[in-house]
Amino acid sequence: MTDGPRQRGSASGSSGDAAAPGAAKDGGGGVALKKEIGLVSACGIIVGNIIGSGIFVSPKGVMENASSVGLALIVWIVTGVITAIGALCYAELGVTIPKSGGDYAYVKDIFGGLAGFLRLWIAVLVIYPTNQAVIALTFSNYVLQPLFPTCFPPENGLRLLAGVCLLLLTWVNCYSVRWATRVQDMFTAGKLLALALIIIMGIVQICKGEYYWLEPANAFEPFQEYDVGLIALAFLQGSFAYGGWNFLNYVTEELVDPYVNLPRAIFISIPLVTFVYVFANIAYVTAMSPQELLASNAVAVTFGEKLLGVMSWIMPISVALSTFGGVNGSLFTSSRLFFAGAREGHLPRLLAMIHVKRCTPIPALLFTCISTLLMLCTSDMYTLINYVGFINYLFYGVTVAGQIVLRIRQPDLHRPIKVCLVWPVIYLLFWAFLLIFSLYSEPLVCGIGLAIMLTGVPVYFLGVYWDNKPQCKMTYVGQKFCMVVYPAETTLLWLRRMEKRRSLRTAKTTENVPLQLQTPSPTAPSPPSLLLKTLANTWERTGLRAYTHIPTPTHTQTHIDLL
Repeated sequence: MTDGPRQRGSASGSSGDAAAPGAAKDGGGGVALKKEIGLVSACGIIVGNIIGSGIFVSPKGVMENASSVGLALIVWIVTGVITAIGALCYAELGVTIPKSGGDYAYVKDIFGGLAGFLRLWIAVLVIYPTNQAVIALTFSNYVLQPLFPTCFPPENGLRLLAGVCLLLLTWVNCYSVRWATRVQDMFTAGKLLALALIIIMGIVQICKGEYYWLEPANAFEPFQEYDVGLIALAFLQGSFAYGGWNFLNYVTEELVDPYVNLPRAIFISIPLVTFVYVFANIAYVTAMSPQELLASNAVAVTFGEKLLGVMSWIMPISVALSTFGGVNGSLFTSSRLFFAGAREGHLPRLLAMIHVKRCTPIPALLFTCISTLLMLCTSDMYTLINYVGFINYLFYGVTVAGQIVLRIRQPDLHRPIKVCLVWPVIYLLFWAFLLIFSLYSEPLVCGIGLAIMLTGVPVYFLGVYWDNKPQCKMTYVGQKFCMVVYPAETTLLWLRRMEKRRSLRTAKTTENVPLQLQTPSPTAPSPPSLLLKTLANTWERTGLRAYTHIPTPTHTQTHIDLL
């Protein structure tokens, strides 16, 4: 069986004579992630991840806390604007630090490895497995509910179908990036069509004169007393509904022309979602009173039953399709986050490998799928989401604060997009208000979330900071099982890290000697060349043939700038 390199105890790459057939090239003859995400697919990733089941099922959270229809609509508009401001800040960071990994990559580069690891730790441990499990369960609930019209579907049946959904979409993502983006585009189009139907029915209702709750005198008539605390909760609920706006930054390296398509996709998608959210909520109140909306467990389904008659089955199917696409988008983007974390040495190295032919991060996808399946087996995932929601929003603020820090530290850094600093300041003030209120109103929940995050500190020092720890052979087993290898850029990155660490150790043993790399003689092979040659000889002796990832480094390539 043809296999990639087998590294023992070093972050080294691979060498050989034959390139993997069908592999993407990185410009140096190596295997790399394919750039197959165009503008349409990029918009599909953002829109598909933002629009899940929430707008169909439970927009009542905003309505309940806003206390009136008019204020609820204002909350939807304001949170959309704040989301757009945050997306603008992320667009600048995305083209300034063009790495996959999103806010994890930005926090790591700006604030250091520990801060980045804590962001990754909370995402790996709780955020993405629980979110994907909840979306998959929502999908299975809406698929099975018609089969159980007089009762709730059995719990085991829901979890089983959710698991099948996860396994199917994981296979699609492992098979092809192109097929994964096609699935995302198709289901995003489906959910937009369903929401367009809701909006059109709302327009028809308005034309019929059904706009009582949209008249200013009635729109701001509170059905309960206004309360600052409840209004803050309404903004939190609205912000939760816009969650997923930053997911495109996780796949920056797979974007076609990211300097152009990343900001364009953001500029198109966020206003589109805001428009859809606001007008869908307007449509809901043309057919339902606030009391009816708050009493409904699935607002879009109730809306369809009132206006569609025998065609009301369209709404449950729309929710199921929306959640199916949401699971696909979350799997696609979260696996790239884990891939980026492994490439930086913050997760097991196996997760930084890609398939030799399909160029998909199969280990990261399998890791994402398995962790989500484990969450499906627990009954406390909703509690975990409440605990870490505060931390998730906290890191949004930390990332945008990092944009300001980077402006101060490196004012002359090339920035293809440069946002006026007023916008990140507005974003930080908004989130500071909401986070302080959350900490004040629910100190125990926020404290538990902080404690869960801080469990990553000892893990960081044991798993990342400790340099000479024993190596795990599961990497080799997983590599052969998945037919995966390190991408070329990862190989070169780790070779440079090894050379830098070797030089640092040498400098510590020599007093008053400036730290610099020794220039190799013209006849002597460079250290990376010796390493690659040794690995190649080992593979030949064991009967394994390695794919070519990088050309043999020249002497000029081994000079590493330690500054």
